[in-house]
Amino acid sequence: MNNKKWRNAGLYALLAIVVIALATAFFDQKPQTSETWKYSRFIQQVESNNVDKVRISADRTVARVKVADGTGVQDVQVNLPDDPDLINILTKNNVDISVLPQNDEGFLVKALSGLFFPILLLVGLFFLLRRAQSGPGSQAMNFGKSKARVQMEPQTQITFSDVAGIEQAKLELTEVVDFLKNADRFTAVGAKIPKGVLLVGPPGTGKTLLAKAVAGEAGVPFFSISGSEFVEMFVGVGASRVRDLFEQAKSSAPCIVFIDEIDAVGRQRGAGLGGGNDEREQTLNQLLTEMDGFEGNTGIIIIAATNRPDVLDAALLRPGRFDRQVVVDRPDYAGRLEILNVHARGKTLSQDVDLEKIARRTPGFTGADLSNLLNEAAILAARRNLTEISMDEVNDAIDRVLAGPEKKDRVMSEKRKELVAYHEAGHALVGALMPDYDPVQKISIIPRGGAGGLTWFTPSEDRMDSGLYSRVYLQNQMAVALGGRIAEEIIFGDEEVTTGASNDLQQVARVARQMVTRFGMSDRLGPVALGRQNGNMFLGRDIMSERDFSEETAATIDDEVRNLVDQAYRRAKEVLVGNRHVLDKLAEMLVDKETVDSDELQELLATNDVKMAALI
Repeated sequence: MNNKKWRNAGLYALLAIVVIALATAFFDQKPQTSETWKYSRFIQQVESNNVDKVRISADRTVARVKVADGTGVQDVQVNLPDDPDLINILTKNNVDISVLPQNDEGFLVKALSGLFFPILLLVGLFFLLRRAQSGPGSQAMNFGKSKARVQMEPQTQITFSDVAGIEQAKLELTEVVDFLKNADRFTAVGAKIPKGVLLVGPPGTGKTLLAKAVAGEAGVPFFSISGSEFVEMFVGVGASRVRDLFEQAKSSAPCIVFIDEIDAVGRQRGAGLGGGNDEREQTLNQLLTEMDGFEGNTGIIIIAATNRPDVLDAALLRPGRFDRQVVVDRPDYAGRLEILNVHARGKTLSQDVDLEKIARRTPGFTGADLSNLLNEAAILAARRNLTEISMDEVNDAIDRVLAGPEKKDRVMSEKRKELVAYHEAGHALVGALMPDYDPVQKISIIPRGGAGGLTWFTPSEDRMDSGLYSRVYLQNQMAVALGGRIAEEIIFGDEEVTTGASNDLQQVARVARQMVTRFGMSDRLGPVALGRQNGNMFLGRDIMSERDFSEETAATIDDEVRNLVDQAYRRAKEVLVGNRHVLDKLAEMLVDKETVDSDELQELLATNDVKMAALI
């Protein structure tokens, strides 16, 4: 029996109980006459000994009188005045007196009293059934139902005009929207609708935003669900939810089904210890069948998003299931500028805010990072009781996002401040005097996060977009990282060297080993990659590498890494020793001002005789 039949049966039972209770209350009432005596006649009959029994109402306003006369026993009604002598008169004439209880005064009161507990019981059962149908317990009754949020007329309030910085991805999805709106134009030339579009990219680049924009532009029913919502502890539940989702989608075609974080259910199969017959794999098998099985899903377009395409099953990625893989990458300078213009809407910016300068200062930022950046700037402006967001708040927000909030309340001794100043001045001076390296943006000895001080460099846009780094650049990067440690050694001696350069040394070791084993930049080993990186994904493919070389080669690798580090150390030390006077002045400026920007550093270098680093 389904839920509707249960509800109907409950209503019929409630109606039957009401009828029975009313009938019982009605038949319990004794017939009453319509004759009513005046009070004076009633007293006369009492004194004449014609009255046997008097029943007085609880409020003492009405009495029912049994009168014995020649015709038999009559039952009449008397409206009683406020007479204090009434009881004495009745007692004196031996009349049987009784007072009616409150709940026996009428038909309605008696009927309601009989209905109270049955109604209470049925109301309780009704709410229990409703809770079972719509509350947390509904999973027991609707375990295999899809949890997708359905919008028959999408009201996402987001269109392609709200998506900026990812023009290529937007173009790919614009064609999907055109197909949904004007399918005849495509079918006329034999084009088939793509069954699936996989959005791939780092977190925060706008994959979910793109899906919302597609729904807002197409105006077709939109089903959205997360990959993790398919998976339950019971085998078969996820597959049942997949079937239910596609049944709903087929009934609403043409439509869009958006699956966020599909890697939660679409990981590679065959890793289970029990033959792979686990819940997640059954769910994936059902998803593969629904996307490209014997039955076609004409009019259903699946859009999925993930930032881990490397872990997805190969059967899921083939054409016919996900026909297109759209890469939603980090935006370049032009894309960041467009994104900043979008997120600047609704914010009160002062005239000194230069969005182009902000875009150049934020290479590698995603759309979510830029949105958070302007929001942090607005929070700082409100905290400082300002009515506009100035460039100072934006710069502070950039530093806060990159390195954490300032710790201005930390009291630093003069010795510690001088040590941090020389350390950061060493990084900045080596970086500024190295050929083919990123320019220095700002130097600060104000503690942020876990760092006692920081030196910011402006990365090259071309290098970041292409991902191509030259051998000279990597050697310069190691020299710059060692600059802080070397400055400590020069100024304070080997005995006063601190642990502040631990992260720098880790970076140097990592870069040197990658140059030897991955980039083929070793003179002794030549252009060869050593150590396979294709370990099993379930055992940590990203962090484990398989050793495929001998012990002798391993020793050679260690020697080459040592040689690269020693070479970078010598270059950095030559720069700092040859420009000791500039190092002292820069450290003095940092102790005095705590922050030195790029213009002040360039002015310092221009007014002093400096020696550039030698080429390798």
